[in-house]
Amino acid sequence: MPIYEYVCDTCHQKFESLRSIKEADSPIPCQYCHSTETHRIVSVFFAQSGGKVIASSGGGCGSCAGGSCSTCGH
Repeated sequence: MPIYEYVCDTCHQKFESLRSIKEADSPIPCQYCHSTETHRIVSVFFAQSGGKVIASSGGGCGSCAGGSCSTCGH
């Protein structure tokens, strides 16, 4: 089962939950305030192999790992 990230519209806390794909967008209570006013958010990820970025959603130029890249400034 995948881990999904959610944010609470009441207390603005982010939290994760292990849920089936079928349940991913179903209402889930906030783990902090128990409000059911929550929604799933897009997860940020980063993958690197052999020193090269192979997948990222954090921006940048694709040749950096973020921080202080001289190519893109990321």
